[in-house]
Amino acid sequence: MFDLDHTLIPFDSGSTWFRYLSDIGVLREEDFVARNQEFATQYKAGKLDVLAFHQFCLAPLALHPRAQLDAWRESFKQAILPRIPAGSRALVDAHRNAGDLCCIVTATNSYVAGVYADIFNVSNLIGTEPAMVDGRPDGDFTGDIQGTPSYGPGKVPRVHEWLAAQGLSFADFDHTICYSDSFNDIPLLEAVDEAVAVGPDATLRKVAESRGWRIIARPVVTGQASDSADW
Repeated sequence: MFDLDHTLIPFDSGSTWFRYLSDIGVLREEDFVARNQEFATQYKAGKLDVLAFHQFCLAPLALHPRAQLDAWRESFKQAILPRIPAGSRALVDAHRNAGDLCCIVTATNSYVAGVYADIFNVSNLIGTEPAMVDGRPDGDFTGDIQGTPSYGPGKVPRVHEWLAAQGLSFADFDHTICYSDSFNDIPLLEAVDEAVAVGPDATLRKVAESRGWRIIARPVVTGQASDSADW
């Protein structure tokens, strides 16, 4: 299992999506930058208002028809391809080539996170699920979420639900691994056989060191030391 933001990618997926919508004239920076930073501060403190955050993220989607959003989403995918670290691709490919069941588990809504799942060729994605008009999977967005947000402790039941839908549980695997950068994912990291801290924040680093968890560097894109849309 792979966390997405700051684990497989060296930036925040949601912020980057907002930035792209701003670049193409769909959003104004003043409509999202300050509020996005508030949520970033909450996240780093482990106090994220998950429902308010996702309503904020999904509000722009609810303003546009699905066909238009899908067109923007495809062009967004092409725009971010150069920013995907080769090291992250290699890590995911190594697990997939070994025959491992791979899944991206992220707090990002599944519509945006699906872009990255496609890029990494990972068919299994657990993200926070947006609610659709009339419940149609290809329908327009309502601006709300459905089900348990895939965030913090909520990732654990979401993973169990995903496995159960396939008639599986953790007990069916010889070895389970989770990669993450954030202390918010400690519940999921504790649930697997092998926890890997990827460029961890200070809190996760202390936990990883105290428990003997593997710590690896976060993959970066050659020539890019930072990201302007980063949290």
